Amino acid sequence: MSFVMPRWENISQSMVVWRILKRAALIFLLGYLMYWFPFFKLDKDHYIISFPFAETRVLGVLQRIALAYAFAALLIYYLKPKAALIITCAILILYWIVAAYPFIEGEDPLSLTGNIGSKLDKWLMGDKHLYHGEGIPFDPEGWLSTLPAIGNVVGGFLVGSFIQKKGKSYEALTKLLLAGCALMCIAYFWDLVFPINKKLWTSSFVLYTVGLDCIILSAIIYVIDFLGKKRWTYFFEVFGKNPLFIYLLSELLVVGLYMIAVGNKVSLFSWIYKNIFSKAGAYFGSLLFAISYMLICWLVGYWLDKRKIYVRV
Repeated sequence: MSFVMPRWENISQSMVVWRILKRAALIFLLGYLMYWFPFFKLDKDHYIISFPFAETRVLGVLQRIALAYAFAALLIYYLKPKAALIITCAILILYWIVAAYPFIEGEDPLSLTGNIGSKLDKWLMGDKHLYHGEGIPFDPEGWLSTLPAIGNVVGGFLVGSFIQKKGKSYEALTKLLLAGCALMCIAYFWDLVFPINKKLWTSSFVLYTVGLDCIILSAIIYVIDFLGKKRWTYFFEVFGKNPLFIYLLSELLVVGLYMIAVGNKVSLFSWIYKNIFSKAGAYFGSLLFAISYMLICWLVGYWLDKRKIYVRV
């Protein structure tokens, strides 16, 4: 956003809004269709059964990115960065008040079942449209917890703008590093009353992750731009050049592996792990499987980069 927004100064306001909303809609739709894919399910005996819209998960990772991006982009476009930062801080404080307040006596507002965000999602969408990976209907990318996620996008924009304006100097690097340390320090103190929690995307989690990003980014800038060590970066550039495509590939490929039955109706995913990677032990075998899967996705990204194919929305 910090690189793209300066280009918006030369186009009409309606065109800017259209671009923001179109991009958000496309990312949201891709995320939704990814969870619905391949538009049918398999029962316990690996037979095909229907997968109607009424049973699909509505929200998710890409959907959260789309919503947080749209809100943050409009906020920053229509207001000055300082005003956007103030509103973001107000959202984080308001979310803390709402999410930590025990609306129902005897229920923990920070539990999966007792938090107000989960109750809101159930009321708006119903249990079948929620994520069930926790064993209960609960969506870690729910509607209410998307509000504090806007802070991550605004934080990213402010950091990107700071680096572009101040340049890659020792002074700028020091300020970025100190900002990261300060945010993490505040997050740790906030954790005492509003725990750092990814699934609820708590306000302390937002500060913690933005602060951690600032520190990591400072280290990367120092190594690449100050020390001039760039030979190791290409591996990560492959992911950065086609992030959306590679992410979708990683999700759809694993769905395909689960859909293919081998032998006694065991999924190909399970078969590969049990017959190849589990030989190295449960934990180390799982690590090798994860690394191998990641490298397969990387190879596809590498092939796309060599052919100058970049998928963007």
